[in-house]
Amino acid sequence: MSTLAIQKSRPGPAAILEAAARLFTEKGYANVSIRDVCRAAETSPPTIYYYFKNKKGLFDAAVSQRVSLGGFIANLRETTSKGDTATRVSKFIEVYLDSFPTQAFQPGLYMIESAKLDHASAAKISEQLDQARSIATSIVERGIKEGDLRRVEPESAADCLIGMLNHVVFQQFHFSKLKDPKKWKSFITQFFLDAMLAP
Repeated sequence: MSTLAIQKSRPGPAAILEAAARLFTEKGYANVSIRDVCRAAETSPPTIYYYFKNKKGLFDAAVSQRVSLGGFIANLRETTSKGDTATRVSKFIEVYLDSFPTQAFQPGLYMIESAKLDHASAAKISEQLDQARSIATSIVERGIKEGDLRRVEPESAADCLIGMLNHVVFQQFHFSKLKDPKKWKSFITQFFLDAMLAP
């Protein structure tokens, strides 16, 4: 086999990251070795060290690839930028429940040791979730300014809305419950608007 053929068959960083993310998700950081990743990706330790320097570098890269709420946040921002207050609230709820990236909350991608969170990963998730809360807050602020919503503390109203949505997301993700997302979208939208619409 020629050197060119060998180079073509060697997995690149994307294939290595895919294998590593799968293993870290299933077993957690502490229970995955570089050799485990090599077997899963059909590569060698020097290749992994070349691309990622060490196991922690590989873990960080796998987390960054999998734990990205960027597209979700952009979608929330874009779909809630137009329409009246009720439409913006409805769109926020619909996008949140339809496209929340539950893969971001697979425990194996957090656990640097068996019972210790990787703080960088947790901080990244928290920062991105704060952006979703900020979008919800701005929807409420705009609705109050336009006279459509009651004069309440926007951050508290946003927290209540996000809390209801997260309940549905995590019931579906962790427990495979709440099988009818359409019903929940409708209920939360109506519940929130009934509570918030100005008299």
